[in-house]
Amino acid sequence: MEIVVQKYGGTSVGSAERIQEVAQRIIRYKDAGYAMVVVVSAMGKTTDVLVDLAKELHESPPAREMDMLLATGEQVSIALLSMALQSRGYEAVSMTGWQAGILTEEKHGKARISTINSQRIEQEIQQGKIVIVAGFQGASENGEITTLGRGGSDTTAVTIAASLQATCCEIYTDVSGVFTADPRIVSRAQKVSSISYDEMLELATLGAGVLHPRSVESAKKHRVRLVVRSSFTEEEGTLVEEETNMELGKVISGIAHDKDVSSITVIGMPVKVGMLSLLFKALADASINVDIIIQSTYHDKANNVSFTISADDLHRTLETLVAHQEELGFEHVEYESGLAKVSIVGAGMITNPGVAADMFSHLSSQDILIRMVSTSDIKVSCVIPAEKVAQAVATLHTAFGLDVSVDAVVHA
Repeated sequence: MEIVVQKYGGTSVGSAERIQEVAQRIIRYKDAGYAMVVVVSAMGKTTDVLVDLAKELHESPPAREMDMLLATGEQVSIALLSMALQSRGYEAVSMTGWQAGILTEEKHGKARISTINSQRIEQEIQQGKIVIVAGFQGASENGEITTLGRGGSDTTAVTIAASLQATCCEIYTDVSGVFTADPRIVSRAQKVSSISYDEMLELATLGAGVLHPRSVESAKKHRVRLVVRSSFTEEEGTLVEEETNMELGKVISGIAHDKDVSSITVIGMPVKVGMLSLLFKALADASINVDIIIQSTYHDKANNVSFTISADDLHRTLETLVAHQEELGFEHVEYESGLAKVSIVGAGMITNPGVAADMFSHLSSQDILIRMVSTSDIKVSCVIPAEKVAQAVATLHTAFGLDVSVDAVVHA
């Protein structure tokens, strides 16, 4: 029997009415002969409400207790969805992450999945049941409840699909697929029918919120057939796959942006072998993700090292650097908030030189100051003032021909 894994986000299960509609969608697949495993997030804004409640009681809530608290959100969703299915005469069983055999590293708040023991899920499937699994959570080897960080339910679904060798993994959200840019910023943004794993991974990493980066990474590693679609309509979604025909149409397949960026500059760090390793290991040990890195050396005596981080990590980054100042030997730290990152992504960039220069030219024509730059084979990112991000995205979307449907060009 073919297995389909579906994941429904918070907006998709945000009310009793929405849960009823999700149940009906699942039943259609079940009646078509598929074995169903469904991963769900917490209802609506439940996670945000729980976070705010915790902060009312503790200025900096302990990470372990936050995981205990936040994991309850998904438990509500899985139980209610299971009830909705059973009320229609379909056998269903809800499982928390640890009941579903999801084993993670012991890192509270941002744990990674180590392995999945899918034996119990498989047993329930063999009994004809629809299995409802709580996303975003698991347990460590020591039995500690852990969470995977925001967007972790996507990763739960893809990893389960890989473990079960599912026919496909469908990610249901409040948008109908992957768009060439955020439709809330660019009204002319177009939905694409397919996109490569590499392009999707870049877009997700750079701020496109439709999929969590780790879920795309897992899908690519395990060759999971991944589909992004809306739970509110019957529209066809976007297929994420190994190879696509996107290169026949456009050099650039999408524009991503991140409005919450801060930059840090470590001033006067000694020019010694291994200093960069010490610096970024200290940040990694504090679970701080660093993006763009620029190093400047002055007269072989001192280094200035600049890098970008999420604005949410600014306070923790500054604390970490101060704690390691003696070890690293730098003079002082400067930082800047109110920044954003805008990125162009496309596999066609590999064989089309000059794309970065074009991007810089288009931004300059709009009097947009570029603070930092990062490139790879299929992306160029620029750090710019946050107030300019909507203007930058719209300008680049038009300049690189994305206002016209990519699929229309491909199939012309």
